[in-house]
Amino acid sequence: MLRNLVRRFSHGMSYLCIRQNKIGTMMKPIFQTVKTGVLLGMLVSALNIQTAMSQEKITQTAGRVQLGEFAPKFAELNDDVLFGEVWNRKGLSPHDRSMITVAALVGKGIIDSSLTHHLQFARQNGVTRTEISEMLTHIAFYAGWPNAWGAFRLAKEVWAGDAEGDDGKTAFQREMIFPVGEPNTAYAKYFTGNSYLARVSTEQIPFSNVTFEPRCRNNWHIHHATKGGGQMLVCVAGKGWYQEEGEPAVQMLPGDVVHIPANVKHWHGAAADSWFAHLAFEIPGEDTSNEWFEPVTDEAYDKLGK
Repeated sequence: MLRNLVRRFSHGMSYLCIRQNKIGTMMKPIFQTVKTGVLLGMLVSALNIQTAMSQEKITQTAGRVQLGEFAPKFAELNDDVLFGEVWNRKGLSPHDRSMITVAALVGKGIIDSSLTHHLQFARQNGVTRTEISEMLTHIAFYAGWPNAWGAFRLAKEVWAGDAEGDDGKTAFQREMIFPVGEPNTAYAKYFTGNSYLARVSTEQIPFSNVTFEPRCRNNWHIHHATKGGGQMLVCVAGKGWYQEEGEPAVQMLPGDVVHIPANVKHWHGAAADSWFAHLAFEIPGEDTSNEWFEPVTDEAYDKLGK
């Protein structure tokens, strides 16, 4: 769906460019505004539709499989009402419902195979190893130490393959519909900290999703061009910074847009206490190139606060 919307946007941009050439250069500023509006409008549509699609309907058949013949009504209520309706209500995400369900089961001292199932379901719904560990530690003071010990034993098996360092990235991925992507090794020498890159489109207006871990930022750099060029950033998750040389840093939050003219020295990256992701649109131009400069020092970065 997102790919189709991007393709539709690309076709629309082509049409606008053709109309602009026919009308003449006097209308260029107007069409530039229109093209930007189309870009943001299509992006918002993609975000809205993809968000609606991102939560797949939860289904359950265990009731009918295990108790269909013995207790058909109970099986129906379990599969169709509890999982078919309650788990799919919009008031809470599957992630949050899993956390609540696990807490309730541990609180009642149910630390058998049913808890194992719900722990596996919680992991499937995006609950991280850190989150389950913190929750069970908290519950121990209310549900009893033995119950927590039993739950930890099961949880340790369910999350055995997850590395602790991946938790922050996993949790951040849940905040946005675009993928975090792969480690940005090709440009790692121009970044302080770890960044990730996911190419979203290579057609018409190429753009990528760039993700920064907390405190990660790129070096000062310039997008050169003799005509056109530059870059546009759209924050999609987290909190970050953008700064042009000689200007104060500007905080970026989800939905914020930054237009970077060609030939302007600047940098961008995550806040100290937050992951950060933005879409980076490469604006077409003539004789385009990127020039990288010195890193943003810790001293300068720390003055920005959180």
